[in-house]
Amino acid sequence: MRKNEMGDKTNLIFSYGTLKRGFPNHTLIEDLIRTGDASFIGVYKTLSPYPLVCGPYRVPFLLNFPDKGKQVYGELYAVTPLGLAKIDDLEGLSKGHYERLPLRVVKEDEDENIKEVEAYYGHRNYAEEMWKRNGMIGQEVYSKTVAEGYVKRIDRPRDTTFLDQIRSFLSSTTSL
Repeated sequence: MRKNEMGDKTNLIFSYGTLKRGFPNHTLIEDLIRTGDASFIGVYKTLSPYPLVCGPYRVPFLLNFPDKGKQVYGELYAVTPLGLAKIDDLEGLSKGHYERLPLRVVKEDEDENIKEVEAYYGHRNYAEEMWKRNGMIGQEVYSKTVAEGYVKRIDRPRDTTFLDQIRSFLSSTTSL
C-alpha cells in the first residue's frame, strides 16, 4: 500500500465478478492500484452460501439471500475512499443497479479468521426475480466459462438504461 492514509480509512471490498483479475473491469482496479488507492489482499470466499447468478449480457450478480446458493469465491481488495467512490460509480450505486452491503468472508483455504467486508449485491428491487430467473441455481465462481458471452458496457444498447435491460431480461423466456 503506497498511501499511508489507507490504514483506518480503508474499505475492504469483495470482488466476485468483472472487477477480478483477468476480467473486463479489472482495469479500474489496476488504475486504483497504480495510484495507491487499492491493494490486493487475497482470494477469499463467502462464509455463508449466497446466490451468484448472471443477468443480461452475462453480468454477474451476488444476491443478498444468505444460506441460498453456494459459497462464492472472489478477490479481496483494500480501497481508499476515493477508490471506493470510483467503484461505486462503476457499480451504479446511485442508479439502483447494485447495493454495497456487509459480507463476511474467509481466506479461500481457511474456515477461520473471518473478515467483515463489503460487496456489491444485485439491488433488492429485482433480486428475487433474478434468483427465480436463474432457476434458483447459483454459481460458486464467476469463471471464464460462466462469463462466456459477457458484453462490455460500451457494446450494449445505449437507447435503454441498465435497469431497463435487467427488466427485459427478467421478463424474457429465452434460456440463459
